Amino acid sequence: MKMGLKSFQTDALNSFNSKDQLDLLDSIDCLRSQGISHYVSLPQIIVCGDQSSGKSSVLEAISGVSFPVKSNLSTRFPTELVLRKTSQISVSVSIVPHQARSESERLILSSFHEELEGFEGLPSLIENAKSAMGISTLGKAFSKDLLRVEISGPDRPHLTIVDLPGLIHSETKQQSASDVELVQDVVQSYMKEPRCIILAVVSAKNDYANQIVLKLARAADKKGTRTLGVITKPDTLIAGSESEAMYVSLARNQDVEFRLGWHALKNMDSETGEWSLAERDVEEQEFFSQGIWRDMSRSLLGVDDLRSRLSKVLLGQIAAELPSLIDEIEVKSNFCRSRLDKLGDPRATFAEQQLYLFHLSQSFQSLVKAAVDGTYNEPFFGDAQSETGYQKRIRAIIQNLNSDFADDILRQGHRHEIIQSKDTNHNSKAVTGITRDEFIDRIQHLMKRTKGRELPGNFNPMIVSDLFLEQSSPWEAFARSHVDSVWKAVKKFLAHATAYVADVTTSKALFQKIFEPALNQFLQSLHEKTTELLMPHQKSHPITYNHYFTETLQKLRNERNQHEYSKIIERFFKVSSLETPFYSGGNYDLRQLVRALVQRTEPDMNRFACSEALDCMEAYYKVALKRFIDDIAIEVIEAKLISPLAGIFTPVAVSAMSAELVTSMAGESEESRTQREQLIKQLDVLTQGSGICKRFIGVRLLGADDGATPSDSEVNDDSVNDDPSDSYEASGISSEFVRPRRQSVEISEIAIEESTPTPTPAAAPEASEAPDSEIVDLGWGFSKKTKKKSKHF
Repeated sequence: MKMGLKSFQTDALNSFNSKDQLDLLDSIDCLRSQGISHYVSLPQIIVCGDQSSGKSSVLEAISGVSFPVKSNLSTRFPTELVLRKTSQISVSVSIVPHQARSESERLILSSFHEELEGFEGLPSLIENAKSAMGISTLGKAFSKDLLRVEISGPDRPHLTIVDLPGLIHSETKQQSASDVELVQDVVQSYMKEPRCIILAVVSAKNDYANQIVLKLARAADKKGTRTLGVITKPDTLIAGSESEAMYVSLARNQDVEFRLGWHALKNMDSETGEWSLAERDVEEQEFFSQGIWRDMSRSLLGVDDLRSRLSKVLLGQIAAELPSLIDEIEVKSNFCRSRLDKLGDPRATFAEQQLYLFHLSQSFQSLVKAAVDGTYNEPFFGDAQSETGYQKRIRAIIQNLNSDFADDILRQGHRHEIIQSKDTNHNSKAVTGITRDEFIDRIQHLMKRTKGRELPGNFNPMIVSDLFLEQSSPWEAFARSHVDSVWKAVKKFLAHATAYVADVTTSKALFQKIFEPALNQFLQSLHEKTTELLMPHQKSHPITYNHYFTETLQKLRNERNQHEYSKIIERFFKVSSLETPFYSGGNYDLRQLVRALVQRTEPDMNRFACSEALDCMEAYYKVALKRFIDDIAIEVIEAKLISPLAGIFTPVAVSAMSAELVTSMAGESEESRTQREQLIKQLDVLTQGSGICKRFIGVRLLGADDGATPSDSEVNDDSVNDDPSDSYEASGISSEFVRPRRQSVEISEIAIEESTPTPTPAAAPEASEAPDSEIVDLGWGFSKKTKKKSKHF
């Protein structure tokens, strides 16, 4: 059969082609032709089905464009058929290369664009396109590239449909396993687009439960809200057979349910020779006027109703998706602008490069100030819940790290911890537990080696220094670890900040030439200051004029005295604890109690001196530790790292840079120039697309019924025979989406009557129509009237 075009004209199309509707559909086609579909998903209808399911015949019947439909041929690539109703006849064929193609291949394929004034050269033009894609009998069997065929004429329906390669069940000599996988990947990539209407074509020649298309459609459209099923080749069914009844039940949306329902077509056999579209329609009408199909609703049968139904479905999908489409375009546009802001203006001269760095330094200083001040209002800071967002909040990180440092050094920063007994558990393995008596024994041994001229019962002040030096020896490791952690956090923050204000190439150069050297200097300065602060605690004699030392020393002595006095009183009154109430039942010689308290003095003067030295060391340790924690936070972290951050990269610093350094950082690479051109093009396409879409906000459009047909369950709640076929499980179709066939049901078929256009968006329907009509207006006005009638079969 020859490839060409057939002329047709239907009342359904005439009633559909209102000015607003055609303008809207033409605008969406315009967006697609401009390439916006590379950036956002556009509403469209895709035709899917297993190989030899009759997809191409369905496409031909809908469009009037003949494609090869012989049983040994199949669609080898996605074909986008753009039909436009215009006064002039024109045909154009082009290739949209798949994104997996190399840059050179994309350029070659994109350059393929041919136009015809007539239809005679269309077959050879498509063959040339196939050759360009590498498809031949000896070459590639399938391609992911898109063949775009645009046909305009006065008798064309206004519609855009994408015909996809037929799904292959198993590999053959002509079709390898990789071909099977490639075709499935192509079909799934189109199906998963949330704005696509899936036209799932099922051949009546085979059990629909075994056809791959239903499994894939259900996987991509789990709720069945954007799938419309089409049954082909019903003439192959034996009249009165169970298979025929099964497909009639399917057509009534009673088995595999879709919100958009099902439709049945009877196409011509490709082996019968040439025929006209009129002959095809007559034969189809004759077929559906006989047998079991005669009792079906006319709205579910025949290509004329399918054209009208698809047009309404597409218009309804566009109307429903337009708000989210505008939002998505806006998000992508803002992203483009952000990337263009990073790239800046073209930078060919030194003055342009220096000006670019001036702007970057100002933006950088603003971000650093906000981050250091803890005012996270800029978009740069993102979501605080995310790890990246937290890394950008440098003040929060510093605060948390300082708090962790203080907690850690308070809990584990001392070498020894005094415990009550050997059985007592202490808080860390890094800290050595020791009883007070054992500690005094150690001090007594040390004191013998450091005796000076002190009298008995006193100690050499240098013993406190030695004890403190040992007790505070872990401080250095804690401090240096904390400094390194803060420095690394600042380095991550600066990486995020430079990546935000500059393009990729410039941010890398800035970090390498400016920030890394500065950070290394900061790290050295941090450790030098840490060493300076550790020096008094490691080599000098303890010095403090803080009254907290005296208070702490007295508190330690009082706590020890209280413990010893408590023991004496418990022994005197023969009680186990002073915590319980005590009732005196006899006479006590309290003078003995006084003598016991007075005689509590330590008879060993050296142990007494050791105990006093231990108290002094503990009191001084607490004072010194509090000072050291604050010094690290203020003198090291703040003074040597956080405060100088904003000064790393300033306009003054930029003005002092050499021309060579400026050019090495701000000079524009070929990659950046190419990226800017692509972004400008993308932003231009998105901006035009946004303007086009916003033109239709608030416009009321007639007849955008979504074409949905109610399932039998929605209008009849008769009992069912719950015995589904096992073949559903074999096909992968979940049983929750497959309804058992009914032996006898009464259904309500809905006849859609198009109402006249509402004069204004605010106008209310007439009172006589109110019970039957429902007007939906969410920025788009779709008017429909429904009448129900019952049939029994």
